[in-house]
Order: sequence, then structure tokens, then C-alpha cells
Amino acid sequence: MADPALSHAPQPEGATGVLVLADGSVAWGRGFGATGSAVGEVCFNTAMTGYQEVMTDPSYAAQIVTFTFPHIGNVGVNDEDVESIDVPGAVGCVVREDVTDPANFRATGTLQHWLAGKGKIGLSGVDTRALTRRIRLSGAPNAVIAHDPDGHFDIPALVEQARTWPGLEGMDLAIKVTREAQAAWEGSIWKLGEGYTKPEGTGRPHVVAMDFGAKDNIFRNLVKAGADVTIVPAETPLETILSLKPAGVFLSNGPGDPAATGAYAVPVIQKLLEMDMPVFGICLGHQMLALAAGARTTKMHQGHRGANHPVKRLEDGVVEITSMNHGFAVDNAPGALGDNVVETHVSLFDGSNCGIAVKGKRAFGVQYHPEASPGPQDSFYLFEKFVGMLG
Repeated sequence: MADPALSHAPQPEGATGVLVLADGSVAWGRGFGATGSAVGEVCFNTAMTGYQEVMTDPSYAAQIVTFTFPHIGNVGVNDEDVESIDVPGAVGCVVREDVTDPANFRATGTLQHWLAGKGKIGLSGVDTRALTRRIRLSGAPNAVIAHDPDGHFDIPALVEQARTWPGLEGMDLAIKVTREAQAAWEGSIWKLGEGYTKPEGTGRPHVVAMDFGAKDNIFRNLVKAGADVTIVPAETPLETILSLKPAGVFLSNGPGDPAATGAYAVPVIQKLLEMDMPVFGICLGHQMLALAAGARTTKMHQGHRGANHPVKRLEDGVVEITSMNHGFAVDNAPGALGDNVVETHVSLFDGSNCGIAVKGKRAFGVQYHPEASPGPQDSFYLFEKFVGMLG
């Protein structure tokens, strides 16, 4: 049954924004940021910080993010917290409270103006608890988010737009968010008062990173762990990767269905495994590594998105507090992993797969985001582990 906050109620006075679900339910509010409309899958994120990183994470492409924390925008925005420059991330966001003026010494602008400049739509004044309950009970719905300062909306047309949108299953979005050209990565971790530092030392092992929609902080952490990094587009052929003489290959995070992106990426990964190339995958890269090793992936009911997800490391029982953002997962039902994959990490929320290793190979992956540092450093060892494999 639909939540009363998500109903077919008429437009209230003063409403300048709306979220319209594919079943015709609507949530009225106050629009901010860009005007117009955008279609996507509605998800929710439970993090209390990092909204700018979320909105610029390419893994959120074609998604409308509902923030469960009510005070979004209160620390403003700045250029240093962008995860990927000029790459599509989330198409919009839904928040409970109106966005206030920022109160933070690092702020260089407001969330409202920043969203407008990025073409992303915001909607405030929504009962985000009700929307989150809806997603938990019924799964992530397709929807349209719209903002018109004059409050003019064609609701039947928006319903039809949401209803006919095909959804994320079967959709290759990595091809839309990958870098267009090969590039050497420069820059290491961020330090207060200094910004992003430069790599130190010489003779570092060379990592080729396949970009399926990567967060820049992943590359910074690879550099911090001791590697030099060259980034290549998602569809880069094996011959080009090998011509760069990598000591190891990294498979990045990204949006969309891993089976769809895997149509061109998995054969490359399989060849790398045959060569016993060291391989490390995060999120989408983790899922495609699993596909390459004979496992399978599945669409989740609601996905995992937030900065407070406990993950158990099976080899020793250690629990890592992790950041997650995924709507697909490696299927760890009995027999689903196949004969070549070992499960290394599981979610303590629902038992879903959060890590694998490939038997007999120097290849592993994790579903969560070790570069996001919610622990804050619980998972940095993964970067060190990978670089340690490179010789």
C-alpha cells in the first residue's frame, strides 16, 4: 500500500518541485538547483556527510538520490570534494529540509547554485522517511524529478515518462561516464591547508586503471599506496592495455548493469586472468571480475548506499565499517559463485557478497568503496595489498 506522503494528492500551494513515480504516486516539494525534469531510478543514501561526493560519483548516473539525513547543503560546496569533473553523476536529489546558507570554512559556494550549474535538480520539503520506507518495501522505483519556479507540471506526461523509462537492469552506463582518452594520473591524497599533494618517490610499479566511471579518490589512494597510474577508457582493448606494460590492472567502480558492461569488458578481464596479471576491482569492477571468473550478478531489491555499512572479513572475522553504493551484487547463493571464486567478505546487514578472490590467481575485488574512508582507514590495506602484488 502506498505511503500517504506518496499519493495522488493535488498540487499544494507553493509547490515548485515534484517527484513522480512510475505508478503515479507523487511527492510535492520545493525545487532548487536546475530547472526542468530528469528521469532515473530513486535510491536512498544514509550517509550524514559527503553529499557533494555522492552527487559527483559517476556510479550514481541515472539515479535520483534520496538523502535520509535531513540537513543537506549545510557545509556548502568546494572544488576539492568533487569525485569526477564534468562526468554525469546523479541526475537529482531529494532532501527533507530546505537548503540553508553554508557554515564551513572550506565552502566556496552554495549547493543550490552548484546544482544549477551542473544541471542537477533538487527537491526539498519531502518526507524522506516515507520515501525510504517505500523503497525498502517495494524496491527502487523509476521516477521523474522536476523543478519549475512557476509550479507548472504536466503530471500525466511525467508519469508516462517514468513508466516508459527502461530502468537500470540491462543498461550499460559505464560507456557514458568513462574518460574519453588515456591519461596519466597526477596527484596524491588531500591534506588540510595543502590540497592534493604530489606523488613522492620514483620507480613505482605501473597500474593501468580501466575507467568504468571511477571516483578520483581511488586513484589518489593507489598513488598513496605506492603506484603510478595510467587511466584508460572502458572499451580499451587488451592489446592497448598490454602495450602500456602494466604491473597490474585496476577495475574501477561505475554505474549500470555489470552484465551489460561486461559484454565488452569481461573478455578483456578473462585474458588478464589467464596471464595471471594482478587485478583489483572495486564495486562494478568487482562484479565484472566475478563474471570473468565464472560467477554471476543480480539486481538488488533496494541496493546498499551509505557510509555506515559493516562488512565482515571472513579470513579473520574483522569487521570493517565501509561506504557503499551499488544496486547490483555478486550472487552468493549456494553454487552461484562457481568453482573459481572464493568469497572473502560479506555484509553484516543482509549477508550479501562484499568481496571475492579468484582461486589460483592474483586477483581480488570488493563491493564497497575503500577510498571513501568511513572507518576512516579500515580498508586502506586493500590498496596496499594490491600494490604489494606488483613486485
